[in-house]
Amino acid sequence: MGPINWVAVILAANLAVAVGIVWHGPLFRTGRPLLEGSGGPAKSYGVVVIVMLIAAAMLGHSLARIGPETLHAKPWLYFMQSGGLAIAFVMPAVWLSQARHGMAVRDRLIDCGFWLVAYLVMGTTFWALG
Repeated sequence: MGPINWVAVILAANLAVAVGIVWHGPLFRTGRPLLEGSGGPAKSYGVVVIVMLIAAAMLGHSLARIGPETLHAKPWLYFMQSGGLAIAFVMPAVWLSQARHGMAVRDRLIDCGFWLVAYLVMGTTFWALG
């Protein structure tokens, strides 16, 4: 197992938040922030950054377990790991929880798409800094 690239973890998390700001703002104009809350925008984005840091740290741990030699020989594993986590775990959880709360299919597709892109951006960050 190689070491976790903590610089990549921090950068990946912040880039994922930036994707979310653009995704829900100018790109799709959902009118919904990344996290709705009564604590104001600073507290809401703080929570989003923490969640993304946890996700990026787990991805970084997964990539460290694969090891730098294998990742160098098979760079597509960065994207298989990051996209696979999004497709297999995050997107179904988002889809089902939003369906349970009666959200429109369009909103579920937008949110699931965001998580896929956010995880692929995180994978790309680890690849670029690997």
